[in-house]
Amino acid sequence: MKTVLVGLGMVADTHLAAIRDAEGIELAGVMGRDTARAQAFADKASAAVGYAVPVRSSPAEIAEDRTVDFVIIATPPDARQELVDTLSAAGKPILMEKPIERTLAAAEALVARCETAQVPLGIVLQHRARAASQKLKQLLDGRALGQVATVEIRVPWWRDQAYYDAPGRGTYARDGGGVMINQAIHTLDLALWLLGPVRRVQAMLRTTPLHRMEAEDWAGALLEFDSGACGSLMATTSAYPGEAESLSLQGEKAAAHLASGVLTVTHLDGRVETFGAEATTGGGADPMGFTHAWHQHVLEDFAHCLISGATPLASGRSALEAHRVIDAMERASRSGHITEITRP
Repeated sequence: MKTVLVGLGMVADTHLAAIRDAEGIELAGVMGRDTARAQAFADKASAAVGYAVPVRSSPAEIAEDRTVDFVIIATPPDARQELVDTLSAAGKPILMEKPIERTLAAAEALVARCETAQVPLGIVLQHRARAASQKLKQLLDGRALGQVATVEIRVPWWRDQAYYDAPGRGTYARDGGGVMINQAIHTLDLALWLLGPVRRVQAMLRTTPLHRMEAEDWAGALLEFDSGACGSLMATTSAYPGEAESLSLQGEKAAAHLASGVLTVTHLDGRVETFGAEATTGGGADPMGFTHAWHQHVLEDFAHCLISGATPLASGRSALEAHRVIDAMERASRSGHITEITRP
């Protein structure tokens, strides 16, 4: 299958490596806002994959090319609307980097646009693709932990000021917010995928003295899940030198701890099981310090779903749940009150 990569920023190299190693997927072009930079990336991509990768001139050109099977959108979230409108009108399936958009309303509108056009939309939420995450999902679905009572989500990451000095980064206009929508959305999405929706939140979002930025670099929340489980969340990019994010669950039969790609299950009868393999996750000073294998899994899953008609690992509709919680956290932080999450 042929794909075009639109958006050549920080995560583009990860997508290139994923496409290079993916089975049955060809990079049929790249597109970026800067023509010279796009050509340089195309040259690098050609060397990586072993065939010529052209630079695409516009979304319309991509939309009109019948040989393109789907498009990967890796632009900042403020550059999505025109792309999605053009590609969905042409029936092009879309695999998009998180977040979907800057606000919940904009994200819902974008997902609805693709659904109305009957265009498959997948979101790159690669934490779902980890082997340890898949195993925990299997255990939870099989009730191996029993009813989950408590949940702890921690994202103690570090970003230096140079990261936020990049134009638009950490602003509401380009990114839609700070640590929650840009970094912690991955771990939050994983918790929601594993445990189901959240019904209400209490939260506080703040900017610490460690960064000069518009949006928050620290967030704390109390969560009540529809299942009855209660949870806490702490996410920051001001925890030097940065640690791996983690998800801890306490169930009736066992406790589960997921961190750095390793799942540890401690049963109440004393048995301890471990699954997965340790891997870096980008929590330290290098935002791209993680394997491309998870992106490759998401990419291959999306391509296979286009052939089979199945739902992608992270569909646009399912990815909205994390946006709803983040929106509720922002409203709760402003009001100081417990905030209900409503759904259409």
